[in-house]
Amino acid sequence: MTAALPGDAADGGPLPRTMRAAVQRGPRQLAVEEVPVPVPGPLQVLVRVLAVGTCGSDVHFYEEGELGGWRVDGPLILGHEPSGVIVAVGSDVTRRVPGERVSIEPGTPCGGCEQCRQGRYNLCRAMHFFAIPGQADGAFAEFALAHEDFVHPVPDGVSDEAAALLEPLSVGVWACRKARVAPGDRVLITGAGPIGLVALQSARAFGAAEVVVSDVNPHRLALAAELGASAALNVAEQPLNESGFEPHVLLECSGFGPAIAEAVCQVGRAGRVVLVGMGGDEVSLPLSRLQQYELEVTGTFRYAHTWPTALGLVASGEVDLDRLVTHRYGLADTERALTSGARDATSVKAVVLPQQ
Repeated sequence: MTAALPGDAADGGPLPRTMRAAVQRGPRQLAVEEVPVPVPGPLQVLVRVLAVGTCGSDVHFYEEGELGGWRVDGPLILGHEPSGVIVAVGSDVTRRVPGERVSIEPGTPCGGCEQCRQGRYNLCRAMHFFAIPGQADGAFAEFALAHEDFVHPVPDGVSDEAAALLEPLSVGVWACRKARVAPGDRVLITGAGPIGLVALQSARAFGAAEVVVSDVNPHRLALAAELGASAALNVAEQPLNESGFEPHVLLECSGFGPAIAEAVCQVGRAGRVVLVGMGGDEVSLPLSRLQQYELEVTGTFRYAHTWPTALGLVASGEVDLDRLVTHRYGLADTERALTSGARDATSVKAVVLPQQ
């Protein structure tokens, strides 16, 4: 690992030709392998990856080998929540330079389709998204490529781990935007996993007066209370319909069908329902409630134009992402990182540190 790629690393040393990466080849078939270091194209940057969050979609791909119609049918590097340092840039890159600490927005849209032109690049059909079969490798590796427009400089006061978790925070910011969360709103968040916890902090930052979080995991509910929830309801002990809470907004982050239907029945008249969590392909909704209360219901798919807001919330201290990290693993233990939630009820967010 001494031969140099075109250009040198930010520290002046040669870039390696190969790197370690956690490669998946099928359900529960993941191993750390030596693979070529990717070479940046004209508008790409090469990032030395310092931290990568694990996501439920990574876990699903690992366990099942498929998700949402995508199937792992060849070698794939998972991981789409990365941060790191730029070490090389492509020939036409003008906006980024080696040595910059960055958070990577893990999707590169085409930029020219109808959805992209209207600003909804998250809906681009030609998207190349990290860790999606047939699109792009992810970041459970020592190095990763990204388009210069989708790497965001990180100030010194933001940790590498928090910079990586700007990706899930963006999901929370996007959900709040879709719900039009505004000062004075009452918000119900179902599910106190990582997405529920960032949605909680986002809703608070957007001015919500009350944010109630429900779950069945007492450890996560305790963290929700610590992070600013007005109330943390254990629905294994008290059903939602006994809470007396009537929100303006429901951010559904559990993806659990029965919980969705129950939560929708709590939403007040002219309320807004945003379905964030990924569960089964179909769920039952209480149609009479939707019609009689004129509820708005929408889904979310990733995010668009969220990184500046997410980064500002973290840099200002309004959102605490470091508090979500409960487990840390070196690259060789990526498989343990992906299974930490199943092994430990206190797990919230496991982070892989590829340089270890």
